[in-house]
Amino acid sequence: MAAAPASEIPRWVDYLLVPLVNLGVALLLTGVVVVAVGANPIEALKSLVFGAVGYPEAIGFTLYYATNFVFTGLAVAVAFHAGLFNIGCEGQANIGGLGVGLVCLALGQWPLVIVFPIAVAAAALFGAAWAFVPGYLQARRGSHIVITTIMFNFIASALMTYLVVHVLIEPGQQAPRSSDFAPGLWLPMAKDLTRALGIDIGDPPLNLFSLLAVLACVLVWLFIWHTRWGYELRTVGHSERAARYAGISRTRAIILAMLISGALSGLVAVNDIMGVHHYLPVGWTVGVGFVGIAVALMGRNHPVGIAMAALLFGALNQGGSEIAFDIPQITKEMVVVIQGLVILFCGALENMFKPQIAALFRRRAVAEAT
Repeated sequence: MAAAPASEIPRWVDYLLVPLVNLGVALLLTGVVVVAVGANPIEALKSLVFGAVGYPEAIGFTLYYATNFVFTGLAVAVAFHAGLFNIGCEGQANIGGLGVGLVCLALGQWPLVIVFPIAVAAAALFGAAWAFVPGYLQARRGSHIVITTIMFNFIASALMTYLVVHVLIEPGQQAPRSSDFAPGLWLPMAKDLTRALGIDIGDPPLNLFSLLAVLACVLVWLFIWHTRWGYELRTVGHSERAARYAGISRTRAIILAMLISGALSGLVAVNDIMGVHHYLPVGWTVGVGFVGIAVALMGRNHPVGIAMAALLFGALNQGGSEIAFDIPQITKEMVVVIQGLVILFCGALENMFKPQIAALFRRRAVAEAT
């Protein structure tokens, strides 16, 4: 195989080696933190891995968390390809939950086979609608997408709190939640399917909506790289001047990207609200939209990379909970610190070591060429 030109590095280096180096450095620093609190880093790593993939129920939890991260990671990636930084996935998922909740409360006597596609459409529609306003303001008024999407997260949280507490709350209930959905509208759980096959995987919240996460990865890949609209999004993201010269509408591309991004964020609600809670609670998103940013960055905004990064963060989420039980010195707050280090190096500092790695491969390519 011919050596790569000196000005280039193999794609696997950028898409695989660099993220692995970042992850390795994050884990090394995590080890330092674990030692500082008086725990054994090797035992902590064993507990993390076992808690994430060491037994069937743990795997189910990891896949459940990964499902949410796939959708928010894809949502961030679609916006990235259009040159947008959508930090509003948290609020868009929250409003998507409102759509799911309204559908399930209104159609409680209908069969799941009819309600499910309506709920999926409502989640996507409500999420897209919440993302439309920041997209429109960016495209038409020049309002910065980061500022507007952040503010819309707070607005969504306040709106959901008001609606659940004052409008949708179950009569006689003090907790901020709606009435339970009809049992016929609960999504089929993976544990029920495996038990029918004679396999006991415990009681994880994994449900069949996870299959739609795989489908979403395929559809986003087809849309971004194999459709005219995806090409227009990427062109606007790379160079607005070139897009304008080619006759591509910047306004249309930005609004389309935000609509799709919001719809993907809204779909998270189906997994959580129909699959796990079976009612509409307050504050159910618990940061899933923000983790999606790190997932998209680490996955290089490609569906395959996003799926792999989502599995990693799902494992960190589940394994981190196991550590807090197994090692008393590592509290829940310490688990957040550990997850934050991984997000820091795999997200915000993703290119810290890339110049050195790229220089090494370029020198190797030059040496092989001569």
